[in-house]
Amino acid sequence: MRAILSVYDKTGIVDFARGLEALGFELFSTGGTEGLLRDAGINVRGVQELTGFPEMLGGRVKTLHPAVHGGILALRDDPGHLEELARHDLKPIDLIASNLYPFLSVARDSGARLPLALENIDIGGHTLLRAAAKNFPSVLPVCNPRDYERVLEELGRADGVGLDMRRRLAAKAFQHCAIYDTHVATYLRPHDEIFPNEYTVALSKIADMRSGENPHQLAAFYAEASPRPRPAGLATAIQLHGKAPSFNNTFDADLAWQAVSDFTSICVAIMKHGNLCGLSLGDSVADAFRKALATDPQTAFGSAVAANRVLDDEAAHEIAAVFFEDLVAPDYTREALQVLQRKADLRVFATHADQGTRGPDGAGPMPGEFDYKRLMGGFLVQTRDALPEQSFTPKVMTTRQPALAELTSLYFAWRAVKHVTSNGVVLARGLALVGFGSGQPSRQDAVDLACRKAGERAQGSVLASDGFFPFPDAVERAADAGVTAIIQPGGSSRDPELIRVANRHGIAMIFTGERHYRH
Repeated sequence: MRAILSVYDKTGIVDFARGLEALGFELFSTGGTEGLLRDAGINVRGVQELTGFPEMLGGRVKTLHPAVHGGILALRDDPGHLEELARHDLKPIDLIASNLYPFLSVARDSGARLPLALENIDIGGHTLLRAAAKNFPSVLPVCNPRDYERVLEELGRADGVGLDMRRRLAAKAFQHCAIYDTHVATYLRPHDEIFPNEYTVALSKIADMRSGENPHQLAAFYAEASPRPRPAGLATAIQLHGKAPSFNNTFDADLAWQAVSDFTSICVAIMKHGNLCGLSLGDSVADAFRKALATDPQTAFGSAVAANRVLDDEAAHEIAAVFFEDLVAPDYTREALQVLQRKADLRVFATHADQGTRGPDGAGPMPGEFDYKRLMGGFLVQTRDALPEQSFTPKVMTTRQPALAELTSLYFAWRAVKHVTSNGVVLARGLALVGFGSGQPSRQDAVDLACRKAGERAQGSVLASDGFFPFPDAVERAADAGVTAIIQPGGSSRDPELIRVANRHGIAMIFTGERHYRH
């Protein structure tokens, strides 16, 4: 039996080679792998002894030769293939161990240095794996060092490696190559080609989850791998405390993080079942938390909370006094972590994000970040709903101009309403939410719900709506609750009627000319 070992990641390769040697394999290798094995006292031969041809072009061409690929691709049950190998004095190759150049890390680090990135596109190893995977009933493709031990165990069995494992290794090899090709294509694709005709996403599994949204659903958590910058979030966060993540809470925790990442000032958000139920800016994390919790303390029970600043012990004590499932922040002081670790049911995540810089939903260092909606048999793909600092020119439509304090609250509410599901309405006083109405088919119902949530706090508040008002009754309801100013996209055929109602109640109303639906 013959094996070719040519790996970039040399983890475990020496022990694997020793195991193969003990099983009677004739070993061939290339470059650094060959040198490492020789130094370990393993009997290994250079691939050039197979090909009769030296490496060339600075190592770009090593294994791309019929003597290699003929030995891999020959069908063992085809007499014609075996006769052809014999005619050219070639022998079958039974195992390929290869993993690929670190294109992803090099492309991320090299930035715009195209020559370095191109030099790290693996051709030989990629081709070896695909050839072996194509002929998996006869050839073992091994691309992951974690499989070495299992492969050796299977090879040592009397009946050898079963077809099921061979097929699994082949699938893993093709997936390994597909992910690699996705990284290369993403790196090379021009930034102005936003939606190419063919498109793949490279994902790597973070963890299996206990269940999906419901106990009978299976689930796992994946992170997107890309040579382009990815935003900090739950997919890149480190869990510092708590039990294994769950599907629903991980989703809410990430949405909470997205909300606080939309603000440069100190911010705390509380999220439950995909909806914002608390949001505030503050002088400190503890201050912002108290105000965010006051939005709706009852709904906040068992929810996810996020802060966009390092959590100190004052904030930790405040948060620990309430039952939350998940907590996300850039980091934690040592004292804060000690307080939080006393809460057995609380998961604590650190994103290690730069504090006070907006993520993809804000002015954004990553304007090309995509949002995906799963359909039956397909996806809807869109750019994220980014809201830069000066994304619109406010147009006051009413007789009364908003006062400065109202205007500040209106801008805060307009950014906050992006994070509730449509039809979505929020009420704010100062820089904190006091009411929210989300996920309502009727915008009138969304306004009514927000006003009922706010109660007496609606008096003197401002209102933001993610879409225009189709009828003036919503403005009437807001006025009855004590709302003094409204910010909304405008664009309804009944806008003149709405403006008359607002003027009659002395409400200042701003049109933004843009909407912020979220589904």
